[in-house]
Amino acid sequence: QLQLVESGGGLVQPGGSLRLSCAASGFTLDYYAIGWFRQAPGKEREGVSFISTSGGSTKYADSVKGRFTISRDNAKSLVYLQMNSLKPEDTAVYYCAARRGYGGSWYSAQSYDYWGQGTQVTVSS
Repeated sequence: QLQLVESGGGLVQPGGSLRLSCAASGFTLDYYAIGWFRQAPGKEREGVSFISTSGGSTKYADSVKGRFTISRDNAKSLVYLQMNSLKPEDTAVYYCAARRGYGGSWYSAQSYDYWGQGTQVTVSS
């Protein structure tokens, strides 16, 4: 029912920045908490960040704390992931996912009901 589309990925040099967007189609995101996940070749999908329905609560993986910032604009049905000071190890396909606002672990992919198609982020010289 709820479709998500990620955008903003691309190639960037180490130390650079990218801003990913997650757009909802069909429904607004007002009643959904959003998680950002990433998956690199040969690795499991990992939780990167999380934001509650109102934006009042955010979570980050230790590996991205201080570098990434998640935000949302419910009026536009958009969620953003600002990525600064990017490192080669940030290279992965990034996905946004939606779930109802309460219950479940934010970093568990199985807690989410809807997923986008993913956008490639490559950090390389």
